[in-house]
Amino acid sequence: MKMVKSLLLGSAAGLAAVTGAQAADMPVKARPVEYVRICSLYGEGFFYIPGTDTCIKLGGYVRVQAEMGAGAGGIVVGSFQMGPQGRFTRDLTNDVNYRVRGVLSYDVRQQTEYGTLRTYFRAGWENTTPGATGGGTTATAFWDRAFIQFAGFTVGRAQSFFDVWTHGGAYNYLNVRTAGDTGASGQNLWAYTAQFGNGLSGSVSLEDPATRRFGTFDTSCGAFTALNAASPLDNGLTINGAPCAAPTAFGFRVPDIIGNLRVDQAWGWAGVSVALHDVSGAYWFTPNNVNNGHPADKYGWAVAVGAQFNVGTMGDTIGFQATYTEGAVGFATNSVWWQLYKNSNQVGVAWAVDALFTGIGEIELTRAWNINAAYQHFWSNKWRTSWYGGYVVVDYNQRATNIICTQPFGGLLAAAQPANFNCNPDFSFFQVGSRTQWNPVPQLDIGLDVMYTKLNTAFKGPANIVANGSRPACTNNAVQSCTIDDQGVWSAMFRWQRNFFP
Repeated sequence: MKMVKSLLLGSAAGLAAVTGAQAADMPVKARPVEYVRICSLYGEGFFYIPGTDTCIKLGGYVRVQAEMGAGAGGIVVGSFQMGPQGRFTRDLTNDVNYRVRGVLSYDVRQQTEYGTLRTYFRAGWENTTPGATGGGTTATAFWDRAFIQFAGFTVGRAQSFFDVWTHGGAYNYLNVRTAGDTGASGQNLWAYTAQFGNGLSGSVSLEDPATRRFGTFDTSCGAFTALNAASPLDNGLTINGAPCAAPTAFGFRVPDIIGNLRVDQAWGWAGVSVALHDVSGAYWFTPNNVNNGHPADKYGWAVAVGAQFNVGTMGDTIGFQATYTEGAVGFATNSVWWQLYKNSNQVGVAWAVDALFTGIGEIELTRAWNINAAYQHFWSNKWRTSWYGGYVVVDYNQRATNIICTQPFGGLLAAAQPANFNCNPDFSFFQVGSRTQWNPVPQLDIGLDVMYTKLNTAFKGPANIVANGSRPACTNNAVQSCTIDDQGVWSAMFRWQRNFFP
């Protein structure tokens, strides 16, 4: 019995030793995996960054579009960047242009004792004709948003706080020229927004003036008008052998000062904006290019009012904005100049500057105003159609008109222009169109946008038109009638776009 007891105790001890050794060899139990959690604080698409109380949403889109009568991302031929295309020649004008774009965005938000801290960034790559060839792997990187919002402040690159409403983007695909809206490219700014309650808010913003600067032109430096591929204004001219640079606005000294008041309600929203814009000149031109003083500093200004209203129960909306400016043309339109040829002997032209002066005179401000409106109707949850339109007027006062019309017309007219040529730099233009979009599945947009643009030209009447690229000169005589007159152009865009968490 004693022997049996000793054997059992020894076996138990050995088993305990073996078990302890095996337990020591086992790995430590792993911590539970922390799966991604949905963040419902800021809407659809947000999730928590693992291990933090910060939420992030990844977004973006892939866009493929074909453009007719437009290019560089929907800009109408003949307008500013697409000015050379407005010659309508076989070697200088594309009948069709393409754009392929891929975009990524990051929206990061976190709750703090000061409210929501938000950081937003959007950038991408694109291949766009006529600027790019479309061949190989050539692509241009770009970014249009990069801002921080904290305790009421917005700093970085965002949409201008002057912008109240536009039909660009929401109602159409083609680039809107009848507004100075910055929604497509953004604006560098420092802004503060105060919430007053009941949907009422007010903002003050200091913004980079370069985006909307149309220049302050010294007409004694050269001709106000020119037909060429680079600029509507004669740069690089020489007078008495001295270089002449134009326009002559100085660098960034004072930001555009913006004020905005807005109300958001169940019926929609409305707002009013004001802006102060520096248009001072650098120096008076002298033949020997010697610093000879400068005109007195001057400021332009702009005011805008707009609203959007919800209509019915399907999601229909109607909106408008009206803008008036003096010395701040870029707040009313984003097209600095136009050239549209109808045929070999007829062209429409127009130029806009914020202000101009001559000799040792004072700066004359250019006036401009616009009106834009649109309506969008949902036929169903998959089909929608919008109708939109805008009108812009650019007006030079009488003194500015006299200054322009006493200067040589280098680059536009031959030296001996016809006596009955009407010199009037004022001009206007309108754009009207309609877009229909189909959403066969959520976040896939397939649509067609058609727009007509009509330029009521700056100058009108018979003219001797100089050669322009491959377009030959046109001399007005008994055999041939060369004229500057109103012109119009049709444009269209067909687009496919796949969005993800926009």
